Amino acid sequence: MKLNAGIITEKFQETKAFYTEILGFGITFENDFYVLMHTPNESAEISFLKPNHPSQQPIFQQPFEGRGVYLTIEVENVDEVYELLKNKDVAFKVEIRDEDWGDRHFVIVDPNGIGIDMVTYTTPGN
Repeated sequence: MKLNAGIITEKFQETKAFYTEILGFGITFENDFYVLMHTPNESAEISFLKPNHPSQQPIFQQPFEGRGVYLTIEVENVDEVYELLKNKDVAFKVEIRDEDWGDRHFVIVDPNGIGIDMVTYTTPGN
């Protein structure tokens, strides 16, 4: 079994640009109303769909309203990614920090209001 999360968005082009230009995702497939993207190492995918497209069933018509969803992207070196994104003038919702439970992470937000937790897992207390 394989999971692909999909977000229906009115900010289709902005979202595509954010994930490809800022986060370095590749495009697996796209057409005029749908894009399937993969992480740089091709280990995971996420898709975005324009709302109200006539080819789609009603369940896939309503756009996401920007609340109640977050993504976690695990990276080998979160400090390196943090510096890279600082140079791309990305706004940080949570600056880089260590948590008691073992995460070293920071948070950014995509054009849809989705929080993206960029994390390197460590042993708690280290």
